[in-house]
Amino acid sequence: MEEPTTNRLNIKQWAAEDRPREKLIAKGTNALSNAELLAILIGSGNTEETAVGLARRILKENDNSLDELARLNVQQLCKRFKGIGMAKAVTIVAALEIGRRRRNTTARRTQIKNSQDAGELFAPLLGDLPHEETWMALLNHASYVIELQKISQGGLSATIVDIRLIIKAALDKNATRLILSHNHPSANPAPSREDMALTSKLKEACRLFDIDLLDHIIIAGNETYSFADNNLL
Repeated sequence: MEEPTTNRLNIKQWAAEDRPREKLIAKGTNALSNAELLAILIGSGNTEETAVGLARRILKENDNSLDELARLNVQQLCKRFKGIGMAKAVTIVAALEIGRRRRNTTARRTQIKNSQDAGELFAPLLGDLPHEETWMALLNHASYVIELQKISQGGLSATIVDIRLIIKAALDKNATRLILSHNHPSANPAPSREDMALTSKLKEACRLFDIDLLDHIIIAGNETYSFADNNLL
């Protein structure tokens, strides 16, 4: 869709078929680009851009990646983009979080057969975070996901994990298998000595309660590292 010749046109002044809201109603969500969907959230542009123009610029400055956009918090959106105030920034952040939680809900019907499945399970949760978080997938004996749980949240380079809480959660949910995962905001997928020590301790704790630790997955941007694939379990 081409933008109107003047950037100062309000969306209400556009032809009906070019207005994102009307286009969604008439043609469905699949007919809209990411910029048009984002423009609906934004609602209006600024003195120099329409809502769609602003949305396109926001996406362009984030490599046209929704994952990159999801890394930004409310304050960063307000600071970087003219026309994005607190209310609009909150709307964008909330919408992206709803999308992430929807993927989380869908994941609970997933069977994990290998490290690739595990990486695809955790990547949407951890891949775009600017800080470290540790999550786990609790599974039944057939390796279907019972629940995903966040265990801890840390800073840029570390997060503290309490093994007792992991075991308690697994027992509470009658899980017989689990997979641990955390992210490296540095985008370096190699495990640290602390990562290896934690994995070893968790494996031993799981063994005492007849729980199988299937893998520990490190998410580093678009890359993943599997402890199981590298014979570290």
